[in-house]
Amino acid sequence: MSVEVIVLAAGKGTRMRSEDAKVLNKAAGRSLLDWVLVAARVLDPREVTVVVGHQAETVAATLATDVSSVIQNPQHGTGHAAAVGMGNLKDHTGTIVVIPGDMPLITGQALIDLVAHHRETGAVATVMTVDLGDPGGYGRIVRDDFGVRSIVEERDATPDQKMITEVNTSVYVFDGTLLGDALSAITPDNSQGEYYLTDVVEFFVGDGKTVSALSVPPEMGIGVNTHRQLAEVAGILRARINADLLDSGVWMLDPSRVYIDADVTVEPGAKIYPEVLLSGATSVGPGAVVGPNVQAENCEIGPGAVVKQAVMIEAVVGRDALVGPFAYLRPGAVLERGAKVGTYVEIKGSTVGAGSKVPHLSYVGNATIGEKTNIGAGTITVNYDGYAKYSTTIGDRVRIGSDTMLIAPVHVGDDAVTGAGSVITQDVPDGALGVSRDPQRNIDGYAEKRRKRAKRESD
Repeated sequence: MSVEVIVLAAGKGTRMRSEDAKVLNKAAGRSLLDWVLVAARVLDPREVTVVVGHQAETVAATLATDVSSVIQNPQHGTGHAAAVGMGNLKDHTGTIVVIPGDMPLITGQALIDLVAHHRETGAVATVMTVDLGDPGGYGRIVRDDFGVRSIVEERDATPDQKMITEVNTSVYVFDGTLLGDALSAITPDNSQGEYYLTDVVEFFVGDGKTVSALSVPPEMGIGVNTHRQLAEVAGILRARINADLLDSGVWMLDPSRVYIDADVTVEPGAKIYPEVLLSGATSVGPGAVVGPNVQAENCEIGPGAVVKQAVMIEAVVGRDALVGPFAYLRPGAVLERGAKVGTYVEIKGSTVGAGSKVPHLSYVGNATIGEKTNIGAGTITVNYDGYAKYSTTIGDRVRIGSDTMLIAPVHVGDDAVTGAGSVITQDVPDGALGVSRDPQRNIDGYAEKRRKRAKRESD
């Protein structure tokens, strides 16, 4: 039997106090909505429809091509949203799963179990529930020997009903052939004047049909309405990610201080030290050592590479390369095999060839450095004249003297050398020495003359 999924994502999320639609707030590298859609895909659904409302166009633009959207306008509650979602489905005859778009902790396995329970019990509706020590704010599950009798929102609950600890997660499975009639029958007769999806349960019960429930671990039921809840679910998601990596063979000194987003790849055998933040499409190869204190976004860290105390954005660190401490790799930085970028070095839009080194206090921008070349401390590629950027090319086995300024565009040939303190404005041929600096002259007695002049000026 086919499965169709409706995700309810129309809410504004006022308590988030964010300019973004609530479901677009991110936790562990994915939006809340993306986490829900990843879980839903495990069901192999025939159709997935997202009901959007607040910032509808922005939310819809984030959806993959296999997910459709429909606008709920005006917004008259969850029952109305489900009806709008049903209207967008091509087929209503299968099993329909309804999920809120702000529950990133729900898993694909939990949804599989819910659908299986629904079919095994022969129920027309099945509710995912959790048991909470403090159920305040949640709809209570009212049961009897025959199953679920109703779901009562807290604002409408009696004192006895408020004592119930089993609560609704707002995740449901319905018989699609019956859901439409049920949604048409419910009314907004409640304190909010809205159509509650929970009222569908009472409709089915009143019609003599069976409604079942499946209880899942409490964390599954956490929705996100505030930044405090967003931080809470992000911590749980990161813990899941780290646990999976540890089980796969990744070593971590202290997993509680490692922050790895969902789409990052870390190969078995890698070592991760504390205060590491890996985000975007970052990948870490086997045997690599990352941290402590590393931030890498959309980066490739090759096998055996070592990265310490560094910030890297859209950079490639090749096999066995070394980065840090205190290095900054900007977009377009590429370190080939065995290259080194050391302390207080910034690389941008440049390639550092295999076995080459930029060890200390240098800026390399818009440059290509060959193999087995050494860049002396304090070297700067002067690549920008205020209007345009220019390239520097440095060959193989070159020795760039400390404190050299390379005024781009300029080419330094293979096996060439530049003298320390030089300002190189012209190409240096292969094997040549490039020197450009004024002769030193010493002025005797200068310190005494300067002292006397300072005294006169202060009198």
